[in-house]
Amino acid sequence: MASTTSNSSILIVEDEWVIALDIKRHLNKLGYNVVGTANSAEKALDLVGKTKPDLVLMDIYLQGDQTGIAAAEKILQQFNLPVVFLTAHADESTLVEAIAAHPYGYIVKPFEEQDLGIAIQVALANHRAEQAIQQALEKEKQLNELKSQFISIVSHEFRNPLSSLLMSLELLEQPDLLTPEKRRLHIERGKAAIKHMAQLMTDVLVVGQLEQEQFQCQPIPINIYYFCSSLVEDLQSRPQTANRLGFTVAECDNTGHLFYHLDSQLLEHILSNLLENALKYSPEDSTVTFRLRCEPDYVEFQITDQGIGLTPQDLAKLFTPFHRGINVGKIPGTGLGLSIVKKCVDAHGGKITVESEVNVGSQFIVTIPCQREEVNIQNYLFSIPN
Repeated sequence: MASTTSNSSILIVEDEWVIALDIKRHLNKLGYNVVGTANSAEKALDLVGKTKPDLVLMDIYLQGDQTGIAAAEKILQQFNLPVVFLTAHADESTLVEAIAAHPYGYIVKPFEEQDLGIAIQVALANHRAEQAIQQALEKEKQLNELKSQFISIVSHEFRNPLSSLLMSLELLEQPDLLTPEKRRLHIERGKAAIKHMAQLMTDVLVVGQLEQEQFQCQPIPINIYYFCSSLVEDLQSRPQTANRLGFTVAECDNTGHLFYHLDSQLLEHILSNLLENALKYSPEDSTVTFRLRCEPDYVEFQITDQGIGLTPQDLAKLFTPFHRGINVGKIPGTGLGLSIVKKCVDAHGGKITVESEVNVGSQFIVTIPCQREEVNIQNYLFSIPN
């Protein structure tokens, strides 16, 4: 019997101290940890709050004004702990009153030690099962709320670019009304609307997968210097962000051997979103600094911009899906990038911190725990997965 208890802790509530000692002896023999004994409802509630037991063995008639039934109801309401009644009273009226308190068991004294152990195991198992069901229902509720939010907000977010695209196409159907310059502008507007919708759809799919835990962190050895360099080169190759990104490396003696176990897909989501945001929300003549710090047991990514910054109100909702800063103006965006970043960082067991000041800039620091290791370079392909 003792091998199945897993050192569960139990509080004894019994008004007769001799009986309490006998119960404690049986529980210790069964392998349970007795965290205390109480002889009144008031003391029982106090000890439950202090010791946080896994289960309470409760006599019905106690010292003081309150019965064990009243104490059991309060323990269930305040602490959501299982209570098993252990009493010499088995008359119908007492039983009816006890059942109304929703106990997890009812043992009549005198009892057999084996019966006591079985009753406790059943009560603990039922309580764990109830908690698992409650957690599953809460998670399902959250997912359903997220789906409803997605449908509502995505419908709204698609409406504007679709309207813009439709207007441009309708005007392009009347070439006589447009100069070559206006025709070019409408084509560019249509392209921008399509790009915005494509990015929105990509972000929504990624967030949905992360919410449903379809993205599992699958670390592989990554040369972190080359990984980051490739991302920087890609951003530098774009006309609108060329020569605006400075990349530095700290605490790294040999950039050719900086291998860490990381999930390349999740890491690309983290760095791409942070770097693109920093460039997008900063003046075109400013520089964004990307600093990689390599330590034996973690890597740190620091991205600093001189952009529009974040208000205190926005900082409080920074990682909420679809939330956008109140000062972004007409700068395009989906409001999903940072929520994706946060979930990908969490999947790595890392942390992200933010410091920001309006009209001065922002600094994001991502720290991911991982071990540096030596990898045979000849057997490794330095590339970012598609």
